[in-house]
Amino acid sequence: MVQMADARRQARRYGVAMHVRPAVPTDFPALKPMLLDMGFVEDGAALEARFPSFCGDPLRPLLVAETGGGEADGGGMIGYALLHDYGPHLRSGNSHRTAKLEDLYTAPAWRRRGVARLLMTAVEDWARAGLLRHVFWYANTHEAGPAYVRMGYCHADAGQEGFLFFEIDFGNPADRLPHPQRGS
Repeated sequence: MVQMADARRQARRYGVAMHVRPAVPTDFPALKPMLLDMGFVEDGAALEARFPSFCGDPLRPLLVAETGGGEADGGGMIGYALLHDYGPHLRSGNSHRTAKLEDLYTAPAWRRRGVARLLMTAVEDWARAGLLRHVFWYANTHEAGPAYVRMGYCHADAGQEGFLFFEIDFGNPADRLPHPQRGS
């Protein structure tokens, strides 16, 4: 199970309680519009068939942000984050274990209200609990990149026009070697 001690704490933004939890298969109807809005969905039926395999998978956690206690009490889904843990590295094992943040989505009506920050806190909690060394992602330079910068993340050029590269290194700063010296 995904550990998210800090992110499970109730967050209050704009007078609304928000929290993050792992997705479950029954979340698909609420998340489907967000997944479609993210784009690159080639086959809606295949997406729906694939969705349950991402729920509870420790190497591909799918986290959802919602208000209140869920739709039963008038709350609902307001965002999600999808990660991919690459597992142990062949040469270094878990000492350089890396995950990619595949998606981070906030429903349009909830943007600039702390949802992405709450989801990123959950992402960082998950990475620390899993003893990951790095989480990285790419973001467009239009909306997403500036949003990550406002949250305090630093970027580098992604080598692809229109995108930025972000990385969180959870390792001990004293143990970090410059790229040419670490041999990767």
